[in-house]
Amino acid sequence: MNARTEPGEEPGQAARTGAAARPALVRELLLVAGLFLVYKLGRQLAAGHTGEAFRNADRVWDAERAVHLPGEGSVQSLLLHGDLPAHLANTYYAAVHFSATAAFLVWLYLRRPAHYLWARRVLAAVTACALVLHLAFPLAPPRMLAATGLIDTARVYGPSVYGPPRADHLSNQFAAMPSLHFGWALMVAIGLIAATRSRWRLLWLSHPLLTLVVIVGTANHYWLDSIAAAALLGAALALVPRPHGAAMPPRRRRARTLPAQRPGREREQVLAGANR
Repeated sequence: MNARTEPGEEPGQAARTGAAARPALVRELLLVAGLFLVYKLGRQLAAGHTGEAFRNADRVWDAERAVHLPGEGSVQSLLLHGDLPAHLANTYYAAVHFSATAAFLVWLYLRRPAHYLWARRVLAAVTACALVLHLAFPLAPPRMLAATGLIDTARVYGPSVYGPPRADHLSNQFAAMPSLHFGWALMVAIGLIAATRSRWRLLWLSHPLLTLVVIVGTANHYWLDSIAAAALLGAALALVPRPHGAAMPPRRRRARTLPAQRPGREREQVLAGANR
């Protein structure tokens, strides 16, 4: 029995089961394209809410101070000890968000089809609800709010994924709450912890923790943006059934090796048995 075959299964049966559970690739690509078009539509609908976005930003900033959340500036100060930390944080913000989530889904699709369906549904639910909240509660990020005293690290140190808000027709810069950067990163960690058996799998939580430091330190999000994303993800995880009995490679057990006996020792045991 190889490492990919569960007890009681014929060789190749687990692979056939996984292939049957894997959804059609074309359908999944069409679904991703549809979600992107919905995001684009949301960007167009959000245009013209600049004043409301800044008023909401003042409310969020005052609410954080009222509940004594730590200032975002304390995190940003960690990145301003030189050009390199800020540049690395901006690069992480720009490059890791989509690539890490895409790699996570591709790996699940190929290796854990049941977990892929679960993770895709959770991410789709979180993203859809987030887009509704972005429209209902437009929010300017802290880098745009003078009261925060924070700087736009992407504009100063680069690289930047955003242009001037009025000329940016690709992204919605007034969609700070909830933070999909943090929500997706947290789901990537939870999904990999659920789909793997490594004793080190809890280290995947470093991804959302690092993402949290990056999005706050670069002044792209408030603390409350991440709290809202975590709450939204928690609700999605509670509503979307987690796969049960999904086939995963069993843990490898170390075979016990008996010490080899010397030939002379074996002859002594045979003679002793014959004399009894």
